Amino acid sequence: MTSILGISAFYHDSAAAIVVDGNIVAAAQEERFTRKKHDPSYPFNAVKYVLEESNLKLNEIDHIVFFEKPFLKFERLLETYMAFAPKGFKSFSLSMPIWLREKLFQKKFLFDKLKEHDKNFKDISKIKFSEHHYSHAASAFFPSPFEEAIILTLDGVGEWATTTLAIGKKNKLEIIKEIHFPHSLGLLYSAFTYYTGFKVNSGEYKLMGLAPYGEPVFKDIILDKLLDLKEDGSFKLDMKYFNYATGLTMTNDNFSKLFGNPVRDPKKDLLTQFHMDIAASIQSVTEEIVLKIANNIFSKYKIKNLCLAGGVALNCVANGKILKEKIFENIWIQPAAGDAGGSLGAALAYWHHELEKPRVEFQDKMKGSYLGPKFENDFIEQKLKLLKANYKQYSKEEIISLTAKELSNEKTVGWFQGRMEFGPRALGGEINISRSKIGKNAKRT
Repeated sequence: MTSILGISAFYHDSAAAIVVDGNIVAAAQEERFTRKKHDPSYPFNAVKYVLEESNLKLNEIDHIVFFEKPFLKFERLLETYMAFAPKGFKSFSLSMPIWLREKLFQKKFLFDKLKEHDKNFKDISKIKFSEHHYSHAASAFFPSPFEEAIILTLDGVGEWATTTLAIGKKNKLEIIKEIHFPHSLGLLYSAFTYYTGFKVNSGEYKLMGLAPYGEPVFKDIILDKLLDLKEDGSFKLDMKYFNYATGLTMTNDNFSKLFGNPVRDPKKDLLTQFHMDIAASIQSVTEEIVLKIANNIFSKYKIKNLCLAGGVALNCVANGKILKEKIFENIWIQPAAGDAGGSLGAALAYWHHELEKPRVEFQDKMKGSYLGPKFENDFIEQKLKLLKANYKQYSKEEIISLTAKELSNEKTVGWFQGRMEFGPRALGGEINISRSKIGKNAKRT
């Protein structure tokens, strides 16, 4: 038996996953335990859970794989600061102490954190490092039901890559094309997230949700001024409008002047039609870029299956456009497409790529994305009694009927059953805060 622990951490959406003999046993995000949304810290609770779920102690784990390579990321930071110098000195001076204290020597830092789980864990050589976009690609292809697929990953930035194209065949996965920082579809979208007053790396879904209320009246400005988009979907951003390469903000004054309004202050400024139109415009541009890439890669490689990962793959509206256009016969998207999924991809990449283990079956191996902890009725009842909570237990049929009734009365229902889902979508596998009578008084089965 070979066990592999995958970890992603220290930027956003920290997570842990365990793969045993190529099978995904468990995966969870740290935020689900700490209740800190997008928790970037070392995923102590997630690691603890996946170890317990696999009935393994840390010192029994054969390999531990981190989802990216810190030295490559540090190289990118240094080269970027040198290229833009003396601009960005403040950002440089703030980030370097953290890198020199923790991130640059991440193997030792991880080793010290891992020892907190098991005092008998003493072998630092078990810790390995994958590449950020390779982890993304692996998380999309290896659990998919496809023997062969083209894999598209789009996000903010990993080490250098922001967009990658890979081809997967059986247990082989090779990245064949890349777009590099600072040219990034994910960071372009995040720039508009910032501009409309939402939090970067967490508010992008709000921008996507705002888009249907507006019209893409600024689309031509974005395409004419902010980026140079080619027919194959490749692109370059005009960095005179952006500040993220070296600064502490995503956009600059040039960006605000281009659209005629300052950055929205969420504490003071209400959302207006302008912001809705801005959201609709960048959403439309994103869809156009994704569709151009999809059309080009199918035309060039004639592979009928597409896998998607990376934070941009959480843009379900853009994904829907690929599906609607029927460019590919089949599409499979990693449910934890963001950095959390990198923990799983790192573990699977090590199993198939480094250990050269074959894929013995071609089916969806994510178990419906239900890879987290579950709670039995007896445990729930014990906790409710301990809290002296007012609760009532219903049969499955009664719960369904009562839930339907409350929803028809426009009530909010908190619902969880079975294992918690891995990824940001609420599929009924995690508990949600509820204001309804059901949420206050009823126990789920």
